[in-house]
Amino acid sequence: MINETYAEFAWEQAAKLLSIDSPSGFTAKAAAWVRSAFADLGFSADITTKGGVLIDLGGADSSDGLLLEAHTDTLGGMIAQIKGDGRLKITSIGGMRAENGEAENVRVYSRDGKVYEGTLQLCNASVHVNGGYGDAKRSFDTTEVVLDEDVRSAEDVRKLGLEVGDFVCFDPRTCRTKSGYLKSRFLDDKLSVGILLGFAKYLSDNHITPARRTYVHVTVYEEVGHGGSASVPAGVTEAISVDMGCVGDGLACTERQVSICAKDSGGPYSYEVVGKLIEAAKKTGADYAVDVYPFYGSDVEATLRSGCDIRHGLIGAGVYASHGYERSHMDGITNTMKVLCGYLDV
Repeated sequence: MINETYAEFAWEQAAKLLSIDSPSGFTAKAAAWVRSAFADLGFSADITTKGGVLIDLGGADSSDGLLLEAHTDTLGGMIAQIKGDGRLKITSIGGMRAENGEAENVRVYSRDGKVYEGTLQLCNASVHVNGGYGDAKRSFDTTEVVLDEDVRSAEDVRKLGLEVGDFVCFDPRTCRTKSGYLKSRFLDDKLSVGILLGFAKYLSDNHITPARRTYVHVTVYEEVGHGGSASVPAGVTEAISVDMGCVGDGLACTERQVSICAKDSGGPYSYEVVGKLIEAAKKTGADYAVDVYPFYGSDVEATLRSGCDIRHGLIGAGVYASHGYERSHMDGITNTMKVLCGYLDV
C-alpha cells in the first residue's frame, strides 16, 4: 500500500525538478531529467519528437490502455525588447502575471549558454522617487527586468550575448514547512510529475505489473494549450491528467486532499471516469473532494481536441494560489497516489 515513504520520494523528486528552469519552449533539460528519473526506476522512457517524455509502466492488456498525463513546462517570460537604458521588457509565457512576478528574482538564459541574474521590477520602482507607485497598474508594459550587470544601454546588454527571444525564468523559491506544507512557484505541475515518479517507484519496489497497459506522458507545452495533443500510444482508451487540484473560494478541496474534477472551463469530464475515480478514492481511503473549476484547462482536453477517441479525467493534489506562489501539502501527495492505486487496482 502507498505510504509516507513514497510521498517523501515524490516530494524529493518534485523538489529536484523544481530546481530546473523550464518554461514552455525551454524544457529540454527538465525533460532529460524526467526521462532519467523514470529510467532509473526500471521503466522504458523516451523523449518524443515534440520534446515530452513517454514512459511505459507495463501491463498485460494493451487493448484497454490508460495514459496518465502531467507536465513539466511552467510559466515564464521571454525578452520582447531590449530598452535603450539596458532594462528588458518581457512578454509572458503561459499565464504568468506581472502582479505575481513583481520583485521576484529571475534568470535570463542566452543562446550561448550563459545565465544572468536580475529582478522583475515596476518601472521606476523606488517609492521615494515614484509618487504614483501604489496606483500604477502592474502589467508587462509597466514592469521590466533589471539585470544584475553593469549595463546602461541596449548595446551593453547585447555584448553579454542576450537578445530578443531569450528566456526569462522566475525563481521558484521552493520550501517545505515543518507542518508538511509545500511552497513553490510551479507546483503546477512539477508536483504531479513527482507524484507519478512516487507511484512508479511503488510499482517497481513491489514488482507490480498493472492488469491494463499503463503509460505516462510528461508533456512540455501544457501551459500554452497543446501539451497533450500528441504521443498517445495505440490501444489507449482512457487518459487522466494528473495536474494541480484547485483550492479557492467556492471549492471544497484543500491542499491536504486530492481533487477530482467533474468539469472545468472546457466542459465536463467523462462521467464514467469521474465515477471510477470517486470509487477509487473511497476504496483506498483517500481524502478527496469533487469540484468544478471555473478557469482551467488540462492536457487531457488537448488530447481530446486532437481527435483521440478516449474517455478522460482529471485529478491532482490541492494547490492554493495557482499561477502564483503556490502551496500544497504532503497529504495531498499521498491522497493522489492512493487514487491512482485504487483506479489501477494495484
